[in-house]
Order: sequence, then C-alpha cells, then structure tokens
Amino acid sequence: MMPARLLLLALTVLLSPAHAAPDPRGSWSAAPPMLQSRAAHAVVGDEQALFALAGTGAGGRPVLEIERFDGSRWQVIGRLPGQGLNAPAAVLLQGQIYLIGGFGSSSNLPSSQVLRYDIKTAQWSEAPPLPAPRGGHGAAVLDGRIHIIGGGNSERTLNLHTRYDPATQRWQDLAPLPRAQGSPAVAVQGGRLYAIGGRSGHQDFGEVHVYEPATDSWSRGPDISPRGTAGAVSHCGGLLLFGGESQASHTSLGEVLRLRPESRQWEALNPMPTPRNFARALPFGAAIYVVGGSPTAGSSHESAGSAVVERLDLPCPP
Repeated sequence: MMPARLLLLALTVLLSPAHAAPDPRGSWSAAPPMLQSRAAHAVVGDEQALFALAGTGAGGRPVLEIERFDGSRWQVIGRLPGQGLNAPAAVLLQGQIYLIGGFGSSSNLPSSQVLRYDIKTAQWSEAPPLPAPRGGHGAAVLDGRIHIIGGGNSERTLNLHTRYDPATQRWQDLAPLPRAQGSPAVAVQGGRLYAIGGRSGHQDFGEVHVYEPATDSWSRGPDISPRGTAGAVSHCGGLLLFGGESQASHTSLGEVLRLRPESRQWEALNPMPTPRNFARALPFGAAIYVVGGSPTAGSSHESAGSAVVERLDLPCPP
C-alpha cells in the first residue's frame, strides 16, 4: 500500500493546473506585441514565421515597416515601397508574399498594383496587376492559386471574384459573389472557399457564401450575425471566425465563432480578451494568433490600430 504522504503527493500532482484538461472553448493568452500599431493591415505566415505589413498606426499614419514574428519576438525586416496602403490583401505562396491592391494612404484611391516580396532575398518586385483596382477585399490560396473576393473602389462595393495563377501569371474572372461586399472574412476549408460576412456602406452582412471550384459556383452556408472586417481560419476540419465590427451597434467585436465540419450552425467559443475590428487571424505553431486591429469602431481605414497580439490554444473538438 502506498504511504499516505506519497498518496497525497500523487493526488496533488494529478489535480494541479498543469494536468487540468484543456478548455474545449479555448484558452487565450497574451503574445509579444508588434513593434508598430496596425489596423486595415495584412498578416501572412508559414511554418517559420508570421509577417505583418501595411495598414495604419498611431495618428492614422501609414505603416511602412514590415515585421516578422518567429514565435518569441517581432523584428523589422524591411519597408514597403511607396507611401503605404490601407486595406490591401496578402497571401504567402511559394516563398513570396503577394501584397494585392488596397487604398493609397495619401490618396485613398484604390490600387490595382500587386507587389511581390521574396522572403529569402528581401527584394520587392511587381506581379501582373489586378484587372481592376480595389481595396478592402479578401484573399486566400486554393489549389496553388490566389483568389481575390469582393472589396470596393472609389464608386461602389464590388462582387468581383478574381483568380491569379502564378504558373501562367494571369488573372481570370470567376463566378462573382452573390452579393457585393467589402471586408469579408475569407478562408479555405475542405477544398472550398468561404466568404463570411462583409459590408457595403453602413450595412453589415451575415451571409456565408461557399465557392465550389469544380463547378465555378457559389452556395449558401450557415449565417452569422452581421459584421465586417472579421478574421477567419481553418481549424481541425472546420472554421473559426474572430472579431470584426458591427456598424449597427457601433462596436468592435470580441466574439469567436466555430463552424464544425458538416454542421449548419456556428457555436460561440471563449471571446478574445481584446475586441478588435480588422482582426487578422492566422494559425502558427500549435496555436492561432490574432494580430493587431483596432478596438475602436467606426474609424474605417484611418484607424490608429493596436499592437496587441493574442494567442488562442484550442483543442480539436471530439
């Protein structure tokens, strides 16, 4: 029989927080903040690092510094060419960061420019421009090609859906979104492209549109409460949605929602400690990071932003 003293020690170890079961709704912790405050920015990443580019910072000034996060600290590794961009889209593909469109920080005019940053050489080049200028659009990589969804120009909100093939270096127009919308959250899951929420003018949307590449067609997914500027990532075969902005209630949102595989309803997880619009979320390592964004609603593309980075540890659902 185990002596009483050893039995008590064993029970203490088993019941200690280190051995507690992980919270199925997720556990949040603070991560090292960026060196620059950012909103209306872009964040991309791979297995080695996260990269933050563009957007606006303190006083609404354009942020030109490119920052890299290796899991322990952020450092500036370069600068954007030009005078800055608000609400561009970005993806990381084949060792290249594609920074696509956006609004000029000084002119507020939409751009069709596509800038390409080589991570190894730290050199910028230009890729073929978008067929039409836009900003506030979503972007994702599906089957090795870049999809650009929605956004807006100087006159209207757009329903455009455009794809870039790096092998041919050509853009192609595909089936448009069922509704014109800016600032949708875009993610890829199960070989399909999801466009979640979005807005036009002062109206927010809660529709979820699902693109099937085999048929070049859109179908309807389960709705969310209306919002724009949220972030979305694929996780454990499902989708996660982070934050955003409700124009109706004039609030930045801290909600985290999960759509499980084959489910028709979103479920609420533990909210972000810091509610944010332009919530840029990415998986990195064993966690998901929400990088920058603005806690202040209604500041559009001239937000002071924040340097806040928060980490979500979330077990896969059973």
